[in-house]
Amino acid sequence: MNGVHDMGGMHGLGPIDPEVDEPAFHARWEARVLALTLAMAAWGRWTLDATRHQRELIPGPAYLAMSYYERWLTGLIALMIETGLVTRAEIETARTAPRAKRATPPLTAEQVPAALMQGGPASRDTPAPRRFKVGEAVRARTFNPVGHTRLPRYARGRAGVIARDHGVHVLPDANAHGLGESPERLYGVRFAARDLWGEAARAGDSVHLDLWDTYIDPA
Repeated sequence: MNGVHDMGGMHGLGPIDPEVDEPAFHARWEARVLALTLAMAAWGRWTLDATRHQRELIPGPAYLAMSYYERWLTGLIALMIETGLVTRAEIETARTAPRAKRATPPLTAEQVPAALMQGGPASRDTPAPRRFKVGEAVRARTFNPVGHTRLPRYARGRAGVIARDHGVHVLPDANAHGLGESPERLYGVRFAARDLWGEAARAGDSVHLDLWDTYIDPA
């Protein structure tokens, strides 16, 4: 979807000011949000791509006013309510509903380190056609989906070159909406910076994007 989260190439959002020796968390509650996200995901009610899309659904003004982990928490609460893990009343009152069933979390504290080490690999051994080879010219498709996609607006319609074949991976566009994994071949595509940003970009610079087969056509 063409939301405010897709900020590449946008103006007026202020300077990028990296923090020297930035900590993983700026406050204890941020670490708790990450922990809650992992714990709730273990119920298997949604996918990683669904969590990303839920954050994209946050209205633009609210999204821009939030910090990184505030967006995570807002998206997580919405998913928990939608899938019946909690009710809106429970969130608003911070109290369990009187007749709510007690459930044992599928992810215990002892299992967290192993879960973090394992991560959530999206590569699959499913056969998929290899339409392009390294060095071949391609062009990103121009489309404006109302759902989740990993093809940024600034690259749509632009020509690039296949730099790498990553193998077969879960297609986020389908997986975010409960349509199955729909595995496709994933390519690393190199775009000349000036083809994306014009003459203001430095000559010789390039941008690399990982794009699914659905996103590209022969140039």
